[in-house]
Amino acid sequence: MAAVVSEDVWSEENTNPDAIEAALRELLRERHAANQALAPARVLNMVVVVDREWKGEIANRLERVGRYHASRTILCAVEEGRDTLDAVAVVSYDEPSGGGIGVMSEQVEIDMGPQHLKGLESIVDPVVMSDLPTVLWSPHGHEEAVEALRDLLDVMLLDSDDLPDAGEGLARAEDELRCLYVVDLAWLRTTPWRERLAASFDPPARRVALASLDGLTIRHQASSTASALLLAGWIASRLGWQIRPLESAGGDGLRGRAYTGGPRYVQIVLEPFEQDVPGLAGVTVAWGEENKLSLDRAQGGLRARECSREQGEKSWLVLGASRGEGGILGEGVRQSHLRDPTYGPALRAAREFCPDAG
Repeated sequence: MAAVVSEDVWSEENTNPDAIEAALRELLRERHAANQALAPARVLNMVVVVDREWKGEIANRLERVGRYHASRTILCAVEEGRDTLDAVAVVSYDEPSGGGIGVMSEQVEIDMGPQHLKGLESIVDPVVMSDLPTVLWSPHGHEEAVEALRDLLDVMLLDSDDLPDAGEGLARAEDELRCLYVVDLAWLRTTPWRERLAASFDPPARRVALASLDGLTIRHQASSTASALLLAGWIASRLGWQIRPLESAGGDGLRGRAYTGGPRYVQIVLEPFEQDVPGLAGVTVAWGEENKLSLDRAQGGLRARECSREQGEKSWLVLGASRGEGGILGEGVRQSHLRDPTYGPALRAAREFCPDAG
């Protein structure tokens, strides 16, 4: 039978960090005393800094991460004109029927003013659990908060697609990567495309075609140029291409070349595509004479189309290839526990592709 999810709640106006930490400790103590089969989760801290008017939307996104949620989530909501701290602490737990162990997780919401951001470390430090990795997500900027918390952090969760200029978004990610492990939601949007492209060229007979690639077209939502650049950067870094900055195509995306050795080059096209969700819409790679492989977003997965002189054209559906935008944040939290060695090289290559890289 499904476990029953219950909550214990504490709240206080005009409070302080020590009172919040003491309340959490007492909530956990009381619940464990009432049911010793419940144990607190101790895996990851997550600190989220948001504008107060967007707190509800961000809280809803955090609820949808499902089983990947952090052990303790601290949501700091910044409100103009506020000069006190108001807080709500919630301990959530499963009470499985028929025995077994239930897990308790904690969520804290702290309403604060902009003047608190400079000293945010003194507010958050008593509330985070020591000896656990801490990840920060600040989707609305608040650079003061990022700098104040830097010494507490192990992971920075960001989205290179958030900034209007893709080059700025990628530059920010590269800056953070020098000091912290970065989980980039723009990179995670490319995961199904990377997986399917890699699988398509995995057979030994097909792998030799990688040395003959001469065309790469990436179709993307207009606001997801960073995702497109990261995918191009991933392919270029894995295949050892010599990168040149792409050029603007007069508002119709980016165009350019990457060299694969000697005079051989790959023609690269990044073109905006109208779709409702962020991320990529399609990828086409070409090699040799009249050989093409395309992957396009479709209902239920990705639509694959392959064309060659020998076999003509064939099409099939790759089921379940996309995690969907709703699952991106949960995947981001999960990736906070992991380390992806391919992101750094792909990010550096993507920066070289940016038109302003020179």
